[in-house]
Amino acid sequence: MDTFTQLILLIAVVSFFFFQWLFHTVSPWVSSRISPGFLKLGHKQQIEWNSRTVSTLHAILVGLFCLYILFFDEAVNQDPVWGDPTLVKINVGITTGYLISDLLLIFYYWRAIGDKFFVIHHLAALYAYYYVLGQGMLPYFANFRLLAEFSTPCVNQRWFFEVLGYPRTSRPNLANGVLMAAVFFMVRIAVMPVYYSRMYSVIGTEAFYRVPFGGRSAWIFSSICLDIMNVMWMHKIARGCYKVLQSSRQLKAQTQENGKTD
Repeated sequence: MDTFTQLILLIAVVSFFFFQWLFHTVSPWVSSRISPGFLKLGHKQQIEWNSRTVSTLHAILVGLFCLYILFFDEAVNQDPVWGDPTLVKINVGITTGYLISDLLLIFYYWRAIGDKFFVIHHLAALYAYYYVLGQGMLPYFANFRLLAEFSTPCVNQRWFFEVLGYPRTSRPNLANGVLMAAVFFMVRIAVMPVYYSRMYSVIGTEAFYRVPFGGRSAWIFSSICLDIMNVMWMHKIARGCYKVLQSSRQLKAQTQENGKTD
């Protein structure tokens, strides 16, 4: 095992323990001080609160790193299959540690945060990342996938508002709901043509055939699997956003009507 591979393994291990520390220590301590409503939550809700707090921090950290690579790592952008994966491996190493940490928490606290779709999502991602970290292949596509993390903070914030008792038609909830739907669409749905057109452009090339069958299967299978779930989630988010906006309009119309009647 070369020195850099050892470094990536160390990053993944440190990432695992870092996110465990955030979940068990940092999130409860900070949340209880900045949000009085946290202490009023039940045990299961506090577990999910801490899980979502860690999820948000991971999404911001990895998402920003992903953008940097996407805009400034010329080697990866010029050769999406075998370009220098150094920065991508570091980013994927951080995410790998987080995914394993989150899987452990999901299984341990299954009654509170267990979700079969998240398990499938995490396992599919880890399966693909194994080839990225182990053999340095497909760095562009691995990094591009991490763009999806930018939708996570809004999704989590929606849950925070809900457990804190914010009405769905309140301005903060409405603003976050619209932003969530827009960001989720942009980073998970609208980017699909770009992603798959880039995939199509390398299929059949010499670089593509240098990728072993297992690597190709992991890449294509995980991409399709993740995007099927993204479409399902987008459908739910769009329906929820539409219903809340409709309720808000009806409530506003009733309020104005009552005001005129009075």
